[in-house]
Amino acid sequence: MSFSERSERFDTPADRFHFFTNPSARTVRHGIRGMAARRHHMLRDYQIVIFKDQHGVYRKLRLRGWLFFLTLLAIAGMVAANIVLLSYYGEYTLKELELAAAEKTVQEQKSQLLNLSEKIKGIEADLSRIRDFDAKLRLMINLDQEPRNVSPQPEGGDQDFSKKYIPLYRQEMLARNLHKFLHDLGEKASLEKTEQEKLLALFNENKDYLSSTPAIWPTQGWISSEFGERVSPFSGRKEFHKGLDISTTLGTPVYATAAGTVSFAGEGQGSGPTVTIEHRGGITTSYSHLDGVAVTQGQTVSRGEAIGSVGDSGRSTGPHLHYEVRVNGVPVNPMRYILN
Repeated sequence: MSFSERSERFDTPADRFHFFTNPSARTVRHGIRGMAARRHHMLRDYQIVIFKDQHGVYRKLRLRGWLFFLTLLAIAGMVAANIVLLSYYGEYTLKELELAAAEKTVQEQKSQLLNLSEKIKGIEADLSRIRDFDAKLRLMINLDQEPRNVSPQPEGGDQDFSKKYIPLYRQEMLARNLHKFLHDLGEKASLEKTEQEKLLALFNENKDYLSSTPAIWPTQGWISSEFGERVSPFSGRKEFHKGLDISTTLGTPVYATAAGTVSFAGEGQGSGPTVTIEHRGGITTSYSHLDGVAVTQGQTVSRGEAIGSVGDSGRSTGPHLHYEVRVNGVPVNPMRYILN
């Protein structure tokens, strides 16, 4: 019950006297007075003095009590907000630095993987060329192909890591795969090295034989007709093409593909000027549709020696060289005897 409600009940002076002389009533009265005093103290005017310089020039600002406390609360709120913002900004900056460091690490790892992948592909290409060269040499010297214990590619499929996305959680798996891949590649390289050493020893024992074995392109140009069955450009019917047609410009030099003796140098049957060279091991090579012949029958030639030039003679559809390789009189694919 409030003080005003109690006052309405004091109908007589005696009642009012009893109330104000009662101790409990005095306590309420003092409490009300204290609240009023505190309220008056808080709502009184405040003055803020701002000194402009050291000569005593100042300025006074008068603030109402409630406005003063409201200003203090606003300042405190701003300070607290700044503290929170600075804290969040510090955490955000730290996260950005950590993210930048992680991205840099990922880029470095990616670059290393790409470089390693390129090196691996280069090694694979070199091994492939070695295998092809090895196979051609074995065919040239009639050496049987030996079985290989190492497959052309390690188990596990395509190992081209540059075409795959490598998440961070797969780094350990990738390391294991790379280790296995390099191990298999090392085994292949070791095996190829052993095979090449065997071939080198064999070559040293058969230098004369190898020098008389066709091994180079007879001229510069492009293949216009391959060895094997084809449609004749003259009859339109299928026929077996016994050699290799190499188209090029008129007058391009033609070279002997191996050391040997010229067995024929003259006009061929429908092939224009032709040169035939006998080599060791029952191998012969012939060069047709020449523009001119630079050797004579019985002449000894060496590999790479010019024997004529490309022409458009005989039955021809344009300047080209018809090149044949025969073993014991049987036409074989000249590509087996081209290593360069």
